[in-house]
Amino acid sequence: MILLCNDDGFNAEGLRVLRKELLALDDVTIVAPEKEQSAMGHAITLNQPLKVRRVEEDGEFIGYAVEGTPADCVKLAITVLLEKPPQLVVSGINLGGNLGICALYSGTVSAATESMVMGVPSIAVSLDTYENPDFKPAARFTRKFIPQLLEKRLPEGVFLNINVPPVPESEFAGVAITRQGKSRVIEEFDCRKDPRGKTYYWLAGEMLFEETEEGADCVMVAKNYISLAPIHFDLTHYPSLDNLKDWKIKF
Repeated sequence: MILLCNDDGFNAEGLRVLRKELLALDDVTIVAPEKEQSAMGHAITLNQPLKVRRVEEDGEFIGYAVEGTPADCVKLAITVLLEKPPQLVVSGINLGGNLGICALYSGTVSAATESMVMGVPSIAVSLDTYENPDFKPAARFTRKFIPQLLEKRLPEGVFLNINVPPVPESEFAGVAITRQGKSRVIEEFDCRKDPRGKTYYWLAGEMLFEETEEGADCVMVAKNYISLAPIHFDLTHYPSLDNLKDWKIKF
């Protein structure tokens, strides 16, 4: 069984298109946020209950909608809602790329991260556009790739962050094994006042693409390659360990 999650919400088009494709491989159960949870990162809910709605469509059970974050959904699914752990967690298809530093903010990527932490293989899939998205090429690639992924298997503690360019399959340049790039959002805050004169802010901004080096996820997607970036979340900077020991820090 494949567990399907996202951060765009239970009824998001990308998730539904992907579900249709993955049903050709195995049973698929959706456990996804009741409403959009974009840019929630790896947040989990501690101070309020997680409400769960069982969803049937045309008399068929398809999954659960959760009033929580993407990481909540994966935790709850694997621990409580599913009779047995899935063979794979697929998070997506996200509307918009999760490239460079933006992967750290992504609820879609964090759902795959949580699955990896819980010992279940996972991938995150994103389509790098917000305008007139066609999710079918990304969904078809994911369906074709999963059998190979399950056969070869990733190392423990690693998942794949997949980003797909928004072009027809005939225009794909190929598949690139990439590293997480350094592209990031340059934030702007739109300052406004409410009817009572109190100040509030809307976060805005745009992606800054400074990298040109081959192998970065954002560079390869811009060249119409499907980007597969192996991700792990051991945040230790190992080269600094010996350096810090040389400081001879005292208490």
